[in-house]
Amino acid sequence: MSATKMEKKLFGTNGVRGIVGKDLTPDMVLAIGQSLGTMRKGRIAVGRDTRTSGEVFVKVIKAGLLASGCDIVDCGILPTPALQYIVKEYFDSGAMITASHNPPEYNGVKIIESDGTEMGDEETIRLEKIFFARSFLTQTWDKIGHEISAPHLLEQYINAITSKFPGKPGEGITVVVDPGSGPACITTPRILTEIGCKVITINGIMDGTFPGRLPEPSPEGLKNLADLVKTSGAAFGVAHDGDADRAVFIDENGQFVEENQEFALIARQICRNKQGIIVTPVSTGQIVEIIVRQENCSIKYTPVGSIYVARTMRTLTEKGESVIFGGEGNGGLIFPEHQFCRDGGMTAAMMVHILKSTGKPLSELIAQLPIRYIIKDKIATKNGIDLLKTVKSSYSKDIIDETDGVKIFKENMWALVRASGTEPIVRFIIDSDTKDKGIRFHKELKSYVEK
Repeated sequence: MSATKMEKKLFGTNGVRGIVGKDLTPDMVLAIGQSLGTMRKGRIAVGRDTRTSGEVFVKVIKAGLLASGCDIVDCGILPTPALQYIVKEYFDSGAMITASHNPPEYNGVKIIESDGTEMGDEETIRLEKIFFARSFLTQTWDKIGHEISAPHLLEQYINAITSKFPGKPGEGITVVVDPGSGPACITTPRILTEIGCKVITINGIMDGTFPGRLPEPSPEGLKNLADLVKTSGAAFGVAHDGDADRAVFIDENGQFVEENQEFALIARQICRNKQGIIVTPVSTGQIVEIIVRQENCSIKYTPVGSIYVARTMRTLTEKGESVIFGGEGNGGLIFPEHQFCRDGGMTAAMMVHILKSTGKPLSELIAQLPIRYIIKDKIATKNGIDLLKTVKSSYSKDIIDETDGVKIFKENMWALVRASGTEPIVRFIIDSDTKDKGIRFHKELKSYVEK
């Protein structure tokens, strides 16, 4: 698959998402199931996160798949990376009902290919053509698919992670886990316990209303986690988004670890053990590239979206390149020796390994990283393309990268302006070596856009 984005009408950066009953309806998901079943024959694994609407949508997508002649394996409630691992190991395709970090009124669909990655642009556009033309196949009574239930396959995913950390590296380490009432309730505490950690949980009961905090693990939403880390004397806290493909951290002092710092810290550890390529989107903070180059490794940039990172990693690996790590600056990290997708459970276990191998507290490891200043902002608009043209023309004399959106480089800083793939907004990211320069660049950029 090319690392160049292709225009899609229904699917965004990470699948289909929308407000239940408004943007996402049972009829729509039924048709997605029929479209997928028309394209992909064989056994299809299906799973969902804890959202209250998940039961409805998992039933209708299974109905669409069964009607088109596919056999269904229902894996129940589980993290997205768990379903991706199960598909990679056993099945022909998969469908995950989740809206990831979006609020509880949202839900969505992610389509998983047989290699465990999310469906790429070319095949997604093919699926969309079947969807919009309603040209899907409906089988006769004697060719309808069959369904079995297999929640036990989740054990395969947990074992795949714990087997990579032999010798109980977590012994003597206390971790507070905040699954956010999502499917990581049944995976991350198990993973960390089995590698030797003492685990304390908060928001550890699956509940699709997300009573303790919203699915997005923001610094504001993790205040209770931070307080519990400090009062319990834990080495760190870890929190997941709604489908647990991301992990973010709180250090032993209750301070939120910015996700690009998290990426850089883990990248440094991996680069010190093995030389090779790190793959990441153009939205990732400059701190990651600085660390990667300090450790004599190289970096490859892609469009924004984990699918572009994962498939670029696969392509490079198939060409014989040494791809050792990848991910995004939002806590979604990819460990290719495990699988080519973001995995929050694996990320949590890796942090335990880093603390054990270095013998240093998380705050000290973060303090050793270069200092960069990041400003993030967004503007609600449906005219994203016009805004990007305005930005590009305003900075035509500077170095510009159009891998995804418009990325402007100047004076040891950069700004990325791009239209969101999941919401009608334009996002801004400014990454600078000093706070004052970043603030000035941000104000200047917004003034051009607001005009």
